[in-house]
Amino acid sequence: MAPVGQITQPTARLDALARARQRAALLPDCLAEARRVANTVIAGWHGRRKRGIGETFWQFRPYVEGESLSRIDWRRSARDDNSLYVRDREWEAAHTIWLWADRSPSMLYKSDTALVGKESRALVIMLALAEILSRSGERIGCPGIMEPVASRNAAERLALALAHQPGKTGMPDLGRIGRMSDVVLISDFLDEAEVLETVIGPAARRGIRGHVIEVSDPAEESFPFSGRTEFRDPESGQKLVAGRAETIASDYRQAWLARREVLSQNVRRLGWSFLSHSTDRLASEALAAAHGRLSGIPAASRAGSA
Repeated sequence: MAPVGQITQPTARLDALARARQRAALLPDCLAEARRVANTVIAGWHGRRKRGIGETFWQFRPYVEGESLSRIDWRRSARDDNSLYVRDREWEAAHTIWLWADRSPSMLYKSDTALVGKESRALVIMLALAEILSRSGERIGCPGIMEPVASRNAAERLALALAHQPGKTGMPDLGRIGRMSDVVLISDFLDEAEVLETVIGPAARRGIRGHVIEVSDPAEESFPFSGRTEFRDPESGQKLVAGRAETIASDYRQAWLARREVLSQNVRRLGWSFLSHSTDRLASEALAAAHGRLSGIPAASRAGSA
């Protein structure tokens, strides 16, 4: 039987072709929503600023003996009788960020209490991140889907690439990703915890920075079912019939929270960040938390929690 968390309400199982068509129809709406969400968050976004080679002024700082005298800003220094100041510029070298959203059948689930389905929310978060980061000059790629590009329309190009790719199950291959890159993985992560660890473990040990965003439906956590209920695993088609679903609700909730805690611990132990987001919350909450982590800004581990 499917692992805890792969329980869904009865639905007709979609074949691969039907899912591909559904996703292709979904992507334009996801791209439009991603741009709207990005615009609500981007007001406070200034990129991951640091000192370096570039044209944009960043800050004044005291002159250090041994630096070239040509770097001194004499006008600023004239305002202080005791110090010389250097005008620092912002580092403008493009950084590569790999974005990936799960497109497996379990991501199609949507309960009556959710705003959107899990796949739709994952795609919106991914495309919104691509929109914001590309505006900052970052290079955006998607493992197995799109090589990194430095373009203002990276989100549109990513959506187009996704529309022409069949849905795939399983975690992405991170073996070709170079050191000092960032990876953002967005999924419900209903596989065994060891599966995720075998993917991110080798990447983390190569110096790749990573960020995991768990997307869940509120019904998957609260288990609001009662009476005779049939549950179906969307990956395997296996079924489970509960005569009185409410009798297993307490054990289910405990198992669900324990699964998340193990997942979070495994991710953080490898030096990656972990966020959890529910589809009854706004996408902008997850987006703000995610690019805060990309900026090195501490955030709550539960993105979109009350």
